[in-house]
Order: sequence, then structure tokens, then C-alpha cells
Amino acid sequence: MKEYVLVTTTEDLSALCVRLADQPFIALDTEFMRENSYYPDLCLIQVASVEEAAIIDTKSSKLSLEPLFTLLTNENVLKVVHAGGQDMEIFFGLMGRIPAPLFDTQIAGMALGYGEQVGYQQLIEQTLGVHLNKGARFTDWSRRPLEQRQLDYAVGDVTYLAEAFPKLLDRLRETGRGEWLDEEMARLMDPATYTIDPDQMWRRMKLPNRNAEVLGRLKALGAWREREAQAKNLPRSRLVKDETLADLALHPPRDQTALTRVRGLPSSWGQNDIGARLLGVLENAPPLPKEEIPARDRVNALGRQASLIADLLKLLLKIRCEESSIAPKLVCRADELEALAGGQREGLSILSGWRFEHFGKDALAMVEGRLAFSVRDGKLDLKVIEPS
Repeated sequence: MKEYVLVTTTEDLSALCVRLADQPFIALDTEFMRENSYYPDLCLIQVASVEEAAIIDTKSSKLSLEPLFTLLTNENVLKVVHAGGQDMEIFFGLMGRIPAPLFDTQIAGMALGYGEQVGYQQLIEQTLGVHLNKGARFTDWSRRPLEQRQLDYAVGDVTYLAEAFPKLLDRLRETGRGEWLDEEMARLMDPATYTIDPDQMWRRMKLPNRNAEVLGRLKALGAWREREAQAKNLPRSRLVKDETLADLALHPPRDQTALTRVRGLPSSWGQNDIGARLLGVLENAPPLPKEEIPARDRVNALGRQASLIADLLKLLLKIRCEESSIAPKLVCRADELEALAGGQREGLSILSGWRFEHFGKDALAMVEGRLAFSVRDGKLDLKVIEPS
């Protein structure tokens, strides 16, 4: 393993960041705890270039992260991460912006045949032939002092990444698939991805029905829970589970004491302040406006024949992606397949650019009756039917 240093002072961090600013890219990762809190508790930041590696102890009282923030916003240094969504959420919370420019090797793996959500261990094994020991993965990163095995594990998440990235980049150049990643990378760097709107949290839940009054209460409850969880720094599900909110929206209690009979709520809520706030939310929740009520399940709304066409399109997508060694998720979402099956032709990403060449043109031929399936010599054969 590459030698590394543990950084605990602002002075040492500043010197490190000055050196890293001369590198074309750095590998970046974090270790944090979140099991018992709403906000992630950042414990370590790991960085590495091809020349050096370091672990930054964010719990050190002698450390300011400002030099690192300057490096992370340096447009001349590419930041390389693997499955970096949660890491970017942390930096967005600390900096108010996303590190840029950014490259996610998990997204790159989607274009190179590694699968839709290739893990770091699998990526390193396939790229470098190195087997990683993940034994320290679930340790308590907030405790000090850290054990040597924890530090060795943590730094491995960036030292090997710094070695694997150039190889992945070479493969992307060889295959001409670099531009395929632009949309996904842009989404990773979009601040909207990490901005939580409490008033929209209800959309993440399983809806009990499409009644405007019920959904209005569910929307108000979702927003209330989010703000309470933020204020108390508790995981939202620990405060109140989704199914309990849905039950409250369906069957609102008549008074606060009735909260004691709601499964999933502490009995103390029948007389304390948080219970009073919850009841007030229920009592004052307006019905959900008609234009906000979600459409019915899209596949059911398509009708039987269009649903069958959508299933055939999913099969076609799987076939084409296996042939090209690319993750289906990178090519097309399920809702786009359903839209195409339902007759939509405008505004679909699969009908333009590289997606059209690799899948969209065949998908369009299928829904227009110009593509046929057959079995030949035990293998599935696709054939474009020429117009007569």
C-alpha cells in the first residue's frame, strides 16, 4: 500500500493542498456516521494523487477545512470519486457548492460493462486485480484514537482509486464512450440533487390513495416530520416511520390524547409539545390541489396493449445493452420506455444522440412494426423489416 500521512492541523492541510493543486486529478472519499442523526457526522476525508495520499482527521480541534475547500473548487484539478452522491451531499452542506470538476468511477463503470451499481471492491478487482479487505467498513469512525486497520482501510478507498482512474479513462477514450457520461455527471454536480424541500417529501412515500384530503394531510405531515428531524438531528424514520404518517393521513385522530393509540408513536405524544404540533399540522392541512395529485400508475394507464409493448421494449433494451456491455440504466429509464410505448415521440432522450444509435432506433422500429423477434439456432435474432 502507498505511504500516507494523517493530517490533524491546518498548517499541514494547507501544505498538502498546495501540493495537490499541481496535480491533474485527486481521488476523494469520506468516512462518516449517520445511523443516529439526520445530518451526516463527518469523521475523515481521504485524498490521494498518483504521488501521495493523506487522511484528514476532521475531528481534530487544530484543523480548519478551508484549505481543502479551496482545492475542491479549483477548476484545474479533477476530483475523482466512486459512488460519490453521499460525499457530495456532505460537501454541499459544508461548502454550499459541489466540488468541481467531478468524475464518478461508478458512473463510468455503467458505460464500460461493470453493471449499474458496481461496488468499489469489484471495480478495483476488475481494474487492478487487487483484492481489498473490507473488514473495517462498519467500524465507529467517530471514536478517537483510530486503529491502524481503520486508517489502512480508509486510505485504500483513494489510493487504489487514483490508480484505477487512468485505466478507466483510457478505456473510455478507446471505446468513445466518454460523452455518454455527461448527463449523469451533470446530475451529480447539480445542487438541486442535494437540496431537500420538506414540502416535497411526501412524494417519496408510498401513497395510501389519491384522495385530495388524504394527500394534503400526508404532504403536511411529511414536511412537518422533515423539519422536526432537522431540528432534533434525528433520522426521519426514527422520529416517525412512513407507514405511520400514511395511517395518520388516512385516519386523523380527533384529539391529542388519541395519539396514544396510534401504532408507531410514543405514548408521551398524547400530552407533550411535539404531539401538539403534530395534531396542529393535521388539523390545518389543506386538501392537495388537483394539479399536484400524481397520475395513476403509468403502466396501468397505458392500457393492456401498450403495457405489453413496454415489456417488449424492456427486453430489447436488455438485449442491446448486453451486446454493447453497457448498463441499461445509463441508456434509458423505465418511464421513457413506457412513454414511447404509449405513443410519445417528443422530448425522449433515447430518440437523439448516442442513445438513439445504440437503442432508440431499434426501439422506434419495434413500436412502428419494423422490427421482428425470432429464434435461430437457439439464439434470439432481431431483424429489421424493410417496407414493401
